[in-house]
Amino acid sequence: MDLIYLDPPFFSNRNYEVIWGDEAEVRSFEDRWAGGINHYVRWMRDRAIEMHRVLKPTGSIYLHCDPKASHYLKVMMDGIFGFDKFRTEIIWKRSSAHSDTKQGRRQHGRIHDNILFYTKGDDWTWNPVYTPYDEEYINRFYRHVEPGTGRRYQLDNLTGPGGASKGNPAYEVMGVTRFWRYTREKMQDFIRQGRVVQSKPGAVPRYKRYLDEMPGVPLQDLWTDVKPIGARAAERLGYPTQKPEALLKRILESSSNPGDVVLDPFCGCGTTLAVAQLLRRRWVGIDISITAVEIMRARLTRLGVSDIPAFGIPKSEDELRSLKPFEFQNWVIRSVNGTHSPRKTGDMGIDGFSFLEHLPIQIKRSDRVGRNVVDNFETAVERYGAHKGYVVAFSFTKGAYEEAARVKAAKGLEIELVKVQDLLLGTSELVAPVLNRRVLEMPLPKARPKESLPSPEDLIRSDKEAGTAA
Repeated sequence: MDLIYLDPPFFSNRNYEVIWGDEAEVRSFEDRWAGGINHYVRWMRDRAIEMHRVLKPTGSIYLHCDPKASHYLKVMMDGIFGFDKFRTEIIWKRSSAHSDTKQGRRQHGRIHDNILFYTKGDDWTWNPVYTPYDEEYINRFYRHVEPGTGRRYQLDNLTGPGGASKGNPAYEVMGVTRFWRYTREKMQDFIRQGRVVQSKPGAVPRYKRYLDEMPGVPLQDLWTDVKPIGARAAERLGYPTQKPEALLKRILESSSNPGDVVLDPFCGCGTTLAVAQLLRRRWVGIDISITAVEIMRARLTRLGVSDIPAFGIPKSEDELRSLKPFEFQNWVIRSVNGTHSPRKTGDMGIDGFSFLEHLPIQIKRSDRVGRNVVDNFETAVERYGAHKGYVVAFSFTKGAYEEAARVKAAKGLEIELVKVQDLLLGTSELVAPVLNRRVLEMPLPKARPKESLPSPEDLIRSDKEAGTAA
């Protein structure tokens, strides 16, 4: 890997619960470390060792963390990468001031994150990034305005510091003899261009330096100009710790080049991958959440990426049984292109709705679902006003099937019992509408890369041909 950015779970002892987008999909993000900071650091060290292993000698790594654990993580990173490979601790102001003193807060407001920047070797990729000058600086140093063009400029020194000892030439310019920074020929070019200004006879000539020719301020280690994602931001996906694309753009532009491979081992909703795609970097993303993987797929599809290879997606009943309840529920709803119930509690046993007819779905991550479940779900379907509903589980008892048959005969109400295996095979009628669905996505960007980058399969093939371990 040429560049690794990781934004792992913070040591904050919180559970994140969030509603994603219009589908009101409730997910839980665990951020608990019962073993304390030592357990957390050990957990991180195991992963940092592997990241060091896959990083190129010229590669860089950015570890995003919070002030509560940053000093522990820095010592850990020093032990793996080396104290001399630490380059910068970036302070990112992620929010505005907190006004919660009246609520009893007895400490300073926490409004920043820490980003630890390390390299693997002594020669690493670095592209200078500049930020705009602030108004105070412009008004102070570029106070002159050129008549006719309106261009701002400042008058800069033309004399050569150190004089002859530094090899600066001495000659006369506009009646003034000095040691100058430039050769006589170069100075004459400046004069012809109108870039040399003498305020009055006898004054030392100065160089006219235009503001619009200056790149800006070289990037420093205090970032206050990258704003967090607002509640109505177009890029907002609802992920609780989603980082702004501008933050990742800055990191990727400064520490990688087009065609480089970027890794995010905790990629969440895929901001790193999306930015890497836009900047023509190749990318690899890892996340433990199947739901996050599906969110990333959709996000990258909107950017025009097709045939996204993904590994570790559940393809068997055993793999699905290992999912956490929310993840399993999300898998079922997504497999039928349904929608989630907007209510987390008090939902009458309705976890979601089918794609075409918006019929109720109840999801059970268990075997041998019995009569009582079907009986209770019948009531929920009737209250909802539907003529049909689906119960999804790994298997059902004989009593469950008998109850479904009874209520159909007695009330004309259909309760379809759907096995997870049928969803995997695509044989359930709940899946059938999905096969013909034309998924509506956001409009694709007009600007497309002129050259296509190698696919992951091409990368693996080239690595194998080169004799390296892919």
